[in-house]
Amino acid sequence: MYPNVQAYDRGVMFNPDGRLFQVEYAKEAVRKGATSIGLTTADSVVFVAHKNIVEPLAVASTIQKVFRIDAHIGATYSGMVADGLHVIDQARASTQNHKLIYEDTKSVESLAKHVSSYMMQATQFGGMRPYAVSLLMGGIDQSPRLYEIEPGASFLGYKADAIGSGKKVATEMLQKEYKEGLDLEGAIGLGLKIIKKVSDIAITEDNVDIGYVQDGKDFLILPREMIKEYI
Repeated sequence: MYPNVQAYDRGVMFNPDGRLFQVEYAKEAVRKGATSIGLTTADSVVFVAHKNIVEPLAVASTIQKVFRIDAHIGATYSGMVADGLHVIDQARASTQNHKLIYEDTKSVESLAKHVSSYMMQATQFGGMRPYAVSLLMGGIDQSPRLYEIEPGASFLGYKADAIGSGKKVATEMLQKEYKEGLDLEGAIGLGLKIIKKVSDIAITEDNVDIGYVQDGKDFLILPREMIKEYI
């Protein structure tokens, strides 16, 4: 038994076993968040995200889970809403600053590294807590790119990935059904199939967001009418 074990719960410091409890707690918050899926195809990146609407009188259009970061980059998140929106804003600011300074678009990989570095600061200083959010960030560089950034600030590239409460089941389905030759329509269909599988309620155009970016085109978030056609 280590002396004063509770002290390691109160800040971002390692315990004698090399664990950061606050980061682990942040990951637990992500595991309770609504499920989001990201998939790459030969020429596109697709996001399908469930909106966990628990208030019967809530206006569904005020809840957003898929975001345009730049013309060629999109993102989705799972975890605490406020944390997710804040990190999304930081990512947008980074791409805008890069464009102003260098007169060029920021690559998806560079943006993922920047967001990872930004989130890492919350794991290193007293008086801060880690961001209770994981993000899927993707877009087109020379080819489609998809990255997951988690509360511990590590990031990793994926062909297809899932975050949130349904991650385990979603990952198993992706491993079985995802194929690199998947086209855009097939990726959207697979993403919706997984969201329907892991959701406890019926999926409608009101509680799911879909967005994608194709090579040579800007990132598009589908309106309700188009989502309804896919469902």
